[in-house]
Amino acid sequence: MRNFLCGLLLTGLITCSVQADQADEEKQESKLNAGTFSQIKLRNIGPALMSGRIADIAIDTEQPNVWYVAAGSGNVWKTVNAGTTWTPIFDDYDSYSIGCVTVDPSNRHVIWVGTGENVGGRHVGYGDGVYKSLDGGKSFKNVGLKESEHIAKIIVDPRDCDTVYVASQGPLWSPGGQRGLYKTTDGGKSWEQILAKGPYTGVTDLAIDPRDPDVLYAATHQRHRTVWALVNAGPESGIHKSTDGGQSWEQLKNGLPSADKGKIALAVSPIKPNVVYASIELAGRKGGFWRSEDAGESWSKMSDYVSGGTGPHYYQEIYCDPHRFDVVYQANVRLGRTEDGGKTWQTVESRWKHVDNHAVAFHPSDPDFLLVGCDGGLYRSFDRGETYGFFANLPLTQFYKVDVDYDEPFYHVVGGTQDNATQHGPARTGNSSGIRNSDWRAIIGGDGHDCAIDPNDPNIIYCESQQGYLRRYDRQTGESVSIRPRPAKGEMDLRFNWDSPILISPHSNKRIYFGSKKLHRSDDRGDSWTAISGDLSRDKDRYRLKHMDRVWSIDAAYDTGAMSRYGNITSISESPLKPGLIYAGTDDGLIHVTEDAGRNWRKVDRIYGIPEEAFVNDVKADRHNVDTVYAVLDDHKTGDFAPYLVKSDDRGRTWHSIVGDLPDRQILWRFEQDHIDPDLYFLGAEFGLYFSIDAGAKWIKLKGNVPTIPFRDIAIQRREDDLVGASFGRSFFVLDDYSFLRQIDDKMLDKEEFTLFSIRKTRLHVPGRALGSEKGSQGDGFFTAPNPPSGAVLTYYLKDSLKTLKQKRSEREDKIKKQGGDNPYPGWEALEDEEREESPTITFVIKDTKDNIVSRVTGPTSAGLHRVSWNLRYGSLSSAGGSGPFVTPGKYVVAAERKVRDKVTPLGKPQTVEVVAMAKSSLPVQNRSEVLEFYMTAGELERAIRGANGRLDEVLGQLADIKQVLKQSPKGSGQLLEESRRLELELKDIRESLVGGTVISQYNEPDRISIANRVNSAMNGAGSTYGPTKTNRQDYEIAKEGFESVYGRAKRLIEEDFMKLQMDLETAGVPWTSGRPIPRIEE
Repeated sequence: MRNFLCGLLLTGLITCSVQADQADEEKQESKLNAGTFSQIKLRNIGPALMSGRIADIAIDTEQPNVWYVAAGSGNVWKTVNAGTTWTPIFDDYDSYSIGCVTVDPSNRHVIWVGTGENVGGRHVGYGDGVYKSLDGGKSFKNVGLKESEHIAKIIVDPRDCDTVYVASQGPLWSPGGQRGLYKTTDGGKSWEQILAKGPYTGVTDLAIDPRDPDVLYAATHQRHRTVWALVNAGPESGIHKSTDGGQSWEQLKNGLPSADKGKIALAVSPIKPNVVYASIELAGRKGGFWRSEDAGESWSKMSDYVSGGTGPHYYQEIYCDPHRFDVVYQANVRLGRTEDGGKTWQTVESRWKHVDNHAVAFHPSDPDFLLVGCDGGLYRSFDRGETYGFFANLPLTQFYKVDVDYDEPFYHVVGGTQDNATQHGPARTGNSSGIRNSDWRAIIGGDGHDCAIDPNDPNIIYCESQQGYLRRYDRQTGESVSIRPRPAKGEMDLRFNWDSPILISPHSNKRIYFGSKKLHRSDDRGDSWTAISGDLSRDKDRYRLKHMDRVWSIDAAYDTGAMSRYGNITSISESPLKPGLIYAGTDDGLIHVTEDAGRNWRKVDRIYGIPEEAFVNDVKADRHNVDTVYAVLDDHKTGDFAPYLVKSDDRGRTWHSIVGDLPDRQILWRFEQDHIDPDLYFLGAEFGLYFSIDAGAKWIKLKGNVPTIPFRDIAIQRREDDLVGASFGRSFFVLDDYSFLRQIDDKMLDKEEFTLFSIRKTRLHVPGRALGSEKGSQGDGFFTAPNPPSGAVLTYYLKDSLKTLKQKRSEREDKIKKQGGDNPYPGWEALEDEEREESPTITFVIKDTKDNIVSRVTGPTSAGLHRVSWNLRYGSLSSAGGSGPFVTPGKYVVAAERKVRDKVTPLGKPQTVEVVAMAKSSLPVQNRSEVLEFYMTAGELERAIRGANGRLDEVLGQLADIKQVLKQSPKGSGQLLEESRRLELELKDIRESLVGGTVISQYNEPDRISIANRVNSAMNGAGSTYGPTKTNRQDYEIAKEGFESVYGRAKRLIEEDFMKLQMDLETAGVPWTSGRPIPRIEE
């Protein structure tokens, strides 16, 4: 007994200890965190009509319909059906920028991903090393080289899957990092640097001899990009060879140019591996194509062919055709191909294919198959590039900027993209197919950048291509007009940023501001301009600034073609509270302020804690306080990835940081302040979207349906309280109705058991049928993006999950197990209670203003924030399920209740939702109250008909059982059998009138119209807002008359004749049949 009591005490102590620890944890951990908000899902609205940049492609040679596609800034995607459908497989890891993807040649389930795209563009993202998957991409693990930032290629030794080589180009913006060639012999557990050069030189390409995998060719590349320029070549660039798996190296020089080299692409012929190819960049965007026939011992220049366009840093990848010797493809603006080892080249393009190619893949057995990745997405050719098919189901568009209009009934978004024009489309549509690619328009070409829509006229859109080529687009005519400011007579050309800022004045929709090195104002929508400032930049000569720690010769390999001219305005803001109070930020770290519309300017050239020349990504005047302004600064182009966000309460004279608890390695791009709550902020950042409800003290990441991706711009649609995010690699995202964030604080989340948040005004809208159903018959690969739920969206917070008795017991037992204790035996009574218990529920009861219940909606019972929707229809009027008629416009009250262990308890405070009519019918609108009354009346008739038919079916089934028993039982009589048969026939006659017969219809001939058919016809219009037609009303009257004619007869037969039959059966002692009372046992 003593031991037993000690055991009980020990168990109790352990249980109390667990409970105390749990209480301490809950007390310490704030519920104001990303997990609480994880069920608030953002909508990815596309588009996919131009897709986005593809960095690499890997085809599974064992199953050639399985492809892995690395998006330059859009994660990794997999298809198992040759592109019909896709799955993103890398969304939840710490990098979105992908350099390469490799399938282990000896184990198709092992996938290697190198993060950080291997291009030298001004907009490129950065990675955090190498990832490995052992299950075909279902999960990945980071296996090192986290400071590499840009990985060019991964090659797995075909003899040994644990031996892997990684070509790391290393940081673009700064020296150091993990750059060079790395090797692992233990599957990524440890890495050895086997080829290294200087602090700015990495390995940009790697090739392996298929006959002897110890023979390696590596291309080193010396480069450095800054805000002001790119130097893309140096003396440390070259081609190196190892014959011992990287233990020793020889630089190959015989026949190769001796000048400073830039980016080099390498390939070994898979057919004759002694033949090696190299495409080499030289200064001035020159260079050529070299070929070796002796495994690199000597080289011959075959042609001057080298990648051009944006610059060799953006392309320079070569691919040997595995089916044809000396056939090589080179990634370029237009895909190039040589059939003679590089002597001559042809373009392998189609008029209808996007340019700027980056990746090529081949089918293992089809020699005419090509898979090509470019800035516009993924293309497939079955005829070696004569024609191409486009995969319009990869939403990978890289948006720089976004704006929204105030069109009715649904607003539109517009955004400028990387190399895919300026695109304009709806945030939602009025049909059940959602948002299709066909709903979008490319309104001007080029690289799209900043854009703005007239807030009073959604047909007027300002948009631009690179270098400030501003245009005004008219949606009604489809025309655009160039309105770029011009230099004054005798003045040098203006310096514009690649992404020049546009601003429509909050005080006049006809006034716009535009930035070059000066700030320009137009009061006639861009028809004419006035410069209201001088040069607001530091006006530095970029050719006098350092690259790689020194100033280079003017003849060095500078590449400034596809980037901004240095020293220009990057952001503009005018106070919505005071006309003429304007802020302008520059690319060289300055913020200027004018309080008199440009007559006088004050310069802010130093902010404590901010790098002196940090790029001003955004400057925003406060919406509520005239003296407050915010600035987002960015120094990642010096290798500093820290977040910089500052606030001034005195018009820029003093500043303080509001970075709060943001992650250290997080570039910030865009800031927005809520138009109602002055302390509610939003941030577009390098790895996601954030919000703060306390003026920047604490930041929370929005994770619901959002991959790891940069958001380079955000916009608030004030009428709808929507947040729209322009992602740089996964198109647009929308957070519908964020107004609940204004009602949340830490105390509420910790103290309130349940909160139903206010419900926004809801449009009564019936989605149309653009394609029949969602995708119609367009096939599995047809791209659509979702609309928000049609109806009223209910947002609520539940502090603690509603759990069953079994769940609670399991949690207690798990905690005791972790503490090393013995689980107590629950007992049979407790287990029986668990078995009989119904799962807890949360139900929202919707009532009209007269307290009549309209509908019920159930919601999740787990802790956190949730959303459910009410479709604005009455609950089902019959047992068949579905929905009843639409409600009439007006106000409705929504109240929540929970049911736990059969006890119903009200939750939180009710909220009111206002329903408003949206559709403007082409025909006169019927009185909505009368329409509702008709459908409710017809619905009641339908309920009665279904009930009558159900009862008839029950009784007919029971009569069938009775007849069977009477035929077998010695206590049955012929009279009872005869009465059963009479009732059966009469009831079948009634049922035939009610729901129709089966004899004539099975021969596909016209039959009598049943009562149920008439009432169904009467209810046909309940799914629309128009109401019943005259025919519907006539059918109702016929159905009503018909039902009244059979009701009395059916009632008599069932309630009198059938009941008497059952009593007679019992009196006779006939064996029990279904529907009869429990037999009595005679004493």
